[in-house]
Amino acid sequence: MKQQVLGGDVFIFINRRRNQLKLLCWEKDGLAVYHKRLEKGTFELPATDTASVVCLTALQLRLIIDGIQLQSVKHRARYRLTA
Repeated sequence: MKQQVLGGDVFIFINRRRNQLKLLCWEKDGLAVYHKRLEKGTFELPATDTASVVCLTALQLRLIIDGIQLQSVKHRARYRLTA
């Protein structure tokens, strides 16, 4: 995947039925695994062109975990400093 485990990247794994999600991330002294299983419903997968690796923002991850459809989210215009 060519990502940095120790650099702060979080790895997200969703099963085929999309009712379980696992997060793998580095915390100061070791790897931590967080697991969530839904009793009802499924996690939404971002729309991709069959890519196995998808980059998400922290906000997108939070919306997926909370069950909010990413396509229905509308962002209001804000100033952004470009470097």
